[in-house]
Amino acid sequence: MSGGPSLGLRSSGSYGSLQQPGCQSPPPSLSPPLAPRKPGKMSLGGAGAGGRALLCARICKLAGRRQRMLLLLLVAVAVAFCVLFSSLVSKVNEDAPPGSDTMLGFSDHVRSFVNPVWTSSGRPVAQRDSLTGTASRTEKQFNNGHEKVQDLLPSFPPAVVLDHHPCENFSFSPPPMDRKRIGPRPCPVCYLPVEQALALRPVEPSASPVLQSLSYLSEENLNLKESNGGSLFGGYPSLEERDKSFDIKDSMTVRCGFVRGKIPGLNTGFDIDEADLSEMQQCQRTVVASAIFGNYDIMQQPENISEFSKSTVCFFMFLDEETEAAIKNSTTIDHTKRIGLWRVVIVRNLPYSDARRNGKVPKLLLHRLFPNVRYSIWIDGKLKLVRDPYQVLERFLWRKNVSFAISRHYRRFDVFEEAEANKVGGKYDNASIDYQIEFYKREGLTHYSSAKLPITSDVPEGCVIIREHIPITNLFTCLWFNEVDRFTSRDQLSFSTVRDKIRSRVNWTADMFLDCERRDFVVQAYHRELLEQRLAALRSQPPPHPPMLGMRPRKILPDNAASEPGKVSATKKLPARRTRDRKSSSKRARQTKVPGGKESVLL
Repeated sequence: MSGGPSLGLRSSGSYGSLQQPGCQSPPPSLSPPLAPRKPGKMSLGGAGAGGRALLCARICKLAGRRQRMLLLLLVAVAVAFCVLFSSLVSKVNEDAPPGSDTMLGFSDHVRSFVNPVWTSSGRPVAQRDSLTGTASRTEKQFNNGHEKVQDLLPSFPPAVVLDHHPCENFSFSPPPMDRKRIGPRPCPVCYLPVEQALALRPVEPSASPVLQSLSYLSEENLNLKESNGGSLFGGYPSLEERDKSFDIKDSMTVRCGFVRGKIPGLNTGFDIDEADLSEMQQCQRTVVASAIFGNYDIMQQPENISEFSKSTVCFFMFLDEETEAAIKNSTTIDHTKRIGLWRVVIVRNLPYSDARRNGKVPKLLLHRLFPNVRYSIWIDGKLKLVRDPYQVLERFLWRKNVSFAISRHYRRFDVFEEAEANKVGGKYDNASIDYQIEFYKREGLTHYSSAKLPITSDVPEGCVIIREHIPITNLFTCLWFNEVDRFTSRDQLSFSTVRDKIRSRVNWTADMFLDCERRDFVVQAYHRELLEQRLAALRSQPPPHPPMLGMRPRKILPDNAASEPGKVSATKKLPARRTRDRKSSSKRARQTKVPGGKESVLL
């Protein structure tokens, strides 16, 4: 046809871009009057694509027109599907509530195929080839001048602020009745799922009232000043230094253990290997820490920990050499120095002879051992964590907008009562306890009463501490440790004194939650010594006799039963046997006794 472009088969001369190389083009006068076609629309690679154009030319020459059109149609559909899918995923990710899993439930591999920098939280992640670029940017720590390198941990979901908390209608109820457990028991606690708890985390650190910069005193050549009290590890602070440390200012320098060096754990007492120190400094965001010294407890493994927490939360267990040797008898510590979730750290050159006092170093000075951590959860070695760390932080810190939380004692609220209980239980020598209480009385310590409200107790159950590492909380634990270093190791006796002194100067206090709430997220085990005593007592008891099956129990007669078969006991008469040869017409015989001992039968 000559009137316009034909829809039928065309001669080979009409496909200008598909002509084989070396062939001469037909003269213009002999070609049909058709509009010239652009070569790029008939080939996938274009006329100038070299080998790809030649390959496409051969494919189009061998295939028919319908096959070529079908191929182009499939390519167009595939491109349209990719564009539509990408736009749909972007809209779903924008409209989804913060903290929820988006991307239509696809895995990260599919998400990275659509968008290489997409993650489940909707935030970009650093590529592997950019470790020395943007991923290695540093930021200044708000409470010290150190810089920390951003790690490649999984991204957190974006933080949100809710008008109504999901647990606001939860009503507190006392622990349920249990006849088998009459002591303290856990009570119901409302926790959020891990994803929702992460979405409610604060974006910025909590405000530190008055105190903005806190540094720590170190003296490499420390002179012995035992008359001041305390220890070499604490620096023997004088009473004047103690009083000055409670005078809170914008910038302060205080003693806080590790005084013989600038790097805690490096030739300061409580010494730690450099490889362990390096890994502790790399820990960021959140740490869960515990310690066992003197082989005093049995290591407990955390339970119900989410996969996100396993990859973002550090779990550190401090051991001394005695405990390490005992653990190696039953457990193998591999080259990663891990036992379950716990990263084991061996401590040498312990500063105290008392194992319990040594345990107060990581308990109260975690901010010195982990300088780049924002939140910490301390649990005693006898406890097992059974809730996710982010659920605990949301419940006891973020929901209440507090920076320090500790449970109060389940029974005692008064320091004087706690001191007497410690003396009765032999927790420490009585003279040292009396000296500490008398010292606090001269400073103004009084019995607890309702006049101290909203403070609910003066005695904590100090086996769990949940805190945010900001200058004011770091100062509080430093001064609390100094009291433990100067006086007895019973930290329950010095807690209220340090708290009240700081509270009288700045608008800050430690939040104290119920002991039954603490028992909901940690399970308490027995100390090793007590557990071994109970096991030994159980082994010493004779095993119970197995029950005799298939045999009728033997009837036991009373003591005054007659030995002769013809006589019957006066206390219990045996029923008379019935005779089978009784006649149906005869009357029942009735026996009566006569005074002579003979029996007469009446018919």
